[in-house]
Amino acid sequence: MASASFDDRDGFIWLNGSLVPWRDAHLHVLSHALHYGSSVFEGERMYGGAVFKLTEHSERLVKSAELMGFEIPYSAAEIDHATMEAARANNIVDGYVRPIAWRGSEMMGVSAQKNRINLAIAAWEWPSYFSPEAKMKGIRIKTAEWRRPSPQCAPVHAKAAGLYMICTLSKHAAEAEGWDDALMLDWRGRVAESTGANIFLAMDGKLHTPTPDCFLDGITRRTVIDLAKARGIEVVERAIEPTELAQADEVFLTGSAAEVTPVGQIDDARFTPGQICEAMIDDYAKAVREPAMAEKVAAE
Repeated sequence: MASASFDDRDGFIWLNGSLVPWRDAHLHVLSHALHYGSSVFEGERMYGGAVFKLTEHSERLVKSAELMGFEIPYSAAEIDHATMEAARANNIVDGYVRPIAWRGSEMMGVSAQKNRINLAIAAWEWPSYFSPEAKMKGIRIKTAEWRRPSPQCAPVHAKAAGLYMICTLSKHAAEAEGWDDALMLDWRGRVAESTGANIFLAMDGKLHTPTPDCFLDGITRRTVIDLAKARGIEVVERAIEPTELAQADEVFLTGSAAEVTPVGQIDDARFTPGQICEAMIDDYAKAVREPAMAEKVAAE
């Protein structure tokens, strides 16, 4: 059984082209990414030995790096292959995959034109993001004080590590008061997302979700939109004001880690997970195990 600490585990991590023992996957304390946030990452789930929408994740990792001004020295196809290597090396069947790319320590300062671009991929067994008990009754969310920045202030469409700083602050503040997560508004005061997942509201038989103009358009988000449309449920992408939350019949979050997680409360507004939540949970559970939607981690 692996230890609780993520730096002290058995297994292997794929690092810059080869598998290295888990405990030996180090970076220097003067790495640019540690000081200036110049890193991008992905969060992926494995089901039955398959990585759900692996290539979409690898392609987004490459694109995120481009938005952050650097080029990962591996193609999306090579990242796919490396992901399979990492998963096989750790005998993961149902778990989580974390690729991350970052600027190294060759230059120390805001400018880092000559720094090496590193890539690591780790894979481990991981249960549901929220506890089964919390998920069944719907999680409780509190609106955060921090807000998602304007596209003129940050590379908002990159899955960049630095953009999650306010998410950590917001989630910690919410948890300290007994909530499960925090709701992030955007710089205009509109509903954006939770700290690590997109949000959907069921209203009058339709699904409403914020337009992702200043936050990540999640792969799970897009999957759920397709699944809802396949059921004949109309999906409306639009600006959503916080005052509209109380009008929703059902609310749920979507993300690779969160999957489809019902919400039972946001601030003073309460919701009862119902037919739409149940349908999306069931449909997503089936989709993640469809061969056409995933990349099999099989021995070569």
